[in-house]
Amino acid sequence: MTGGQLTRRRLLQGLLVLGALPLTGIGRAAPVPEAGVALIGASWRGPNAGDAYYAGVLEADWRARTLRIRYAVPLPGRAHALLAEPEPELGLLVLAARPGKWLLRCNDRGEIVQHFDVAAESAHRLNGHAVYSEDGRRLFCTETDSRDGKGRIGVRDARSLAMLTTWDTGGIDPHQLLPDAAGNLLVANGGAPRTASDAKHDLQRMAPSLVRLETGAGRRLGQWTLPDPRLSLRHLAWGLPDAAGLRYLGIAIQAEHDSRAERARAPVLAVFDGERLWTPAGGNDGVGYSGDIVTACDGGFALSSNQAGKVLLWRPGLPDKLEQIVDFKESYALAHWPGPQASGGVMVATAFGLVRWHPQAQPAFLAWPEPMALDNHWISLA
Repeated sequence: MTGGQLTRRRLLQGLLVLGALPLTGIGRAAPVPEAGVALIGASWRGPNAGDAYYAGVLEADWRARTLRIRYAVPLPGRAHALLAEPEPELGLLVLAARPGKWLLRCNDRGEIVQHFDVAAESAHRLNGHAVYSEDGRRLFCTETDSRDGKGRIGVRDARSLAMLTTWDTGGIDPHQLLPDAAGNLLVANGGAPRTASDAKHDLQRMAPSLVRLETGAGRRLGQWTLPDPRLSLRHLAWGLPDAAGLRYLGIAIQAEHDSRAERARAPVLAVFDGERLWTPAGGNDGVGYSGDIVTACDGGFALSSNQAGKVLLWRPGLPDKLEQIVDFKESYALAHWPGPQASGGVMVATAFGLVRWHPQAQPAFLAWPEPMALDNHWISLA
């Protein structure tokens, strides 16, 4: 979660770096007309630990250079990921942070229309991410059975949110999941043993993996691992098709080695091409912690490292490189911004406000509309 006080000196430092970003390995940005707004689903709390939590929609007006809260709803606790509701427009489904005990749905008027108590239903706890089925009738959630610690996909009715059935993920600590082109599910098993209160333990027993499940009965179609079991696979993003039409899956890594020096050397990105899982880039963030990942230009990905205050760019055309594109304190939540060529841009939540980057557009910074600390993930709604 981001936080911190905006100082004139720190802001100027960040803007100087941001202004130089289009010159970093990509080419000078051409001025483009500033028009329209970006709508972002987000969750946050007040600036201080213990402040109340909220979810809602933020409106970034590029021409007016303003960021405002379109609506906000109070939450029963900290959230992790959000999903855009098919209808009504700009409604959100909010998932509690791990070990999650609730799901909450709000409409586009900022009204809570559903609050589902997962803890009252079963021993399952939410792991923070979900996707809708292709027909919109089911909701697939990453979950953990607190009785045995096994990873599950909770298959829930999309309207009632009640459990229909569960599938084994073939591992423990499942985190994010995404559908593939065939409609199957790709699931990142983080692999870290955790207590019921979410404390990690016995990391020498880690077993992270990427799993493909078919969505009829949850049958396992494939499972892939990296050579180093201390590399926890966490967050997923599909890249845009490259020049050859190939579309990669990017996987954000969080290193769990005992030594800080080992973590500092660890890769922060894995890539999956449908058959092979590997770590392509030699560079990293110097910390070993990639917090979020989103599609970016040239078929690649942007990865955030809030601990290092960086956003890094990987592109298939330069597979051995990670280029720094943002340097702002607590750079964390990422969302896609299409920009002038309908591809490649990123909106970043930082300690001080929204940072926008695009290879062909002017960079932008919008301060938070009020003191607030953004949570780990947000989503582009328009």
